[in-house]
This record gives sequence, C-alpha cells and structure tokens, in this order.
Amino acid sequence: MFDRIRNLGTQSLTLPPSVRRLGARAAALLRPLLDRLKVLTRPAWESWRSFYEKREPREKRLLRFAGALLDVLFAYDLFYLPIAGWRQDLADRVATRRRDLIEVRSLMRTYDRLQHSLEVAQRRTLPGGPNFSLFSVLEQTLTTTAGRDRIGSITPSDHPVPGGFRQYTVDIKLNGITLPQIVDTLYGVQSLSMPVTVSTLEIHQQARDPHAFDVDMTCMALGKDG
Repeated sequence: MFDRIRNLGTQSLTLPPSVRRLGARAAALLRPLLDRLKVLTRPAWESWRSFYEKREPREKRLLRFAGALLDVLFAYDLFYLPIAGWRQDLADRVATRRRDLIEVRSLMRTYDRLQHSLEVAQRRTLPGGPNFSLFSVLEQTLTTTAGRDRIGSITPSDHPVPGGFRQYTVDIKLNGITLPQIVDTLYGVQSLSMPVTVSTLEIHQQARDPHAFDVDMTCMALGKDG
C-alpha cells in the first residue's frame, strides 16, 4: 500500500499534465510522512501478519469479516456521518429560508392591505382648512330632521392627529324627539356629501312621555390639517 502511494507521482496515468504534476507534488510532500508511518507501523503489522498466518481458516474468515466490519464503521464515521450532517444542515437552512420567504410574503400582503386602507381613509377625508366648520353642517341637518327647538346643545372641538390630519368632533344633545326623528337624524348625518361618522349614540326614554327620547350623540370627521 505504501509503495503504491509512494509511486503515485511516477505512474504513467492517462491524466492531464497539470493533474500529474499536482499528484507528483502531493506525493513528494507525503513521502516523508508515509515513510515514517511505515517504519512505525511495521512491527505491529508484522506481528499481526504472523498472528493471522497461524490461525485456522475459519478464524481467518472471522478476522477478515471483523476487518471488513471495522472498515465499514470507519467509512461510516469518516464519510457518511459528515455528509449526512451537511445534508441535514443544508435542509435546515433551506427550511429556514422558506419560512422567512413565507413571512416576508405575509408582511407584503399586510402592507398592501394597510396601504389600501390608508388610501381609502385619505379619500374619505374632508378638505379641512380654517374656513371649514363641521358644526354648521350638522346644525343645518339637525334643524331639518329634528327641529331647532329640539337641539339642546352642539359642542364642536378639533385636534390634530398624526399624518397631517385634523379630527373634527361635535357632541350633540337632542331633547324630546320621536323615534322617526331619530331615524331621520341618523340618516341625514350618514347621507351628507362629506364623510361624517356617528362615533357614539345614547338614547334615553323620557319618564313623562314614553314616545319622547333624549339623544346624546357624537359625530366625527377627519380632515386635512391646514
């Protein structure tokens, strides 16, 4: 075996010249190590060979079987386990990349939905500005649906919100109106040409008149700031 390795660079092989030169260089580098290894292992090898030659044919077959088994185990540990571990590591990395890709696609779909919701919300904003008054719009609607004498109070307020918008809020109290008037009022607010939302609604029946109701409601709209 050692002679075969030693002569690796000098054998006449049908290989490209560059490969033969590389093999010769490798053999030259390994030759001192192989010679030393041969010297160190020769006593043990001769002892083992003498021991083997003295065995019966059946024992020799058992020894050859044991040697073949050790070769298989050695090859399994040296080649198969690293390759299997590499394949498993590669499979784990592929699975991780696949999960990352699925997560990224989910985030992209979420972003598209939020972007669409933002565009819809922007289309539903009021023009705003210093001349806009949600109070005037609602007062006119309530006067038509419930009557001016039923309006207890209309309290407007507004404050800026992130994104360059301003939230307009109007708290309304209506006193002693009927159910048809409540329906007409809600329909009138929802039918305005501008997007106004009824955010809260409380209806209380009057004790002295079961057909009359007091209504507390808050209307809200979003407009561009400035």
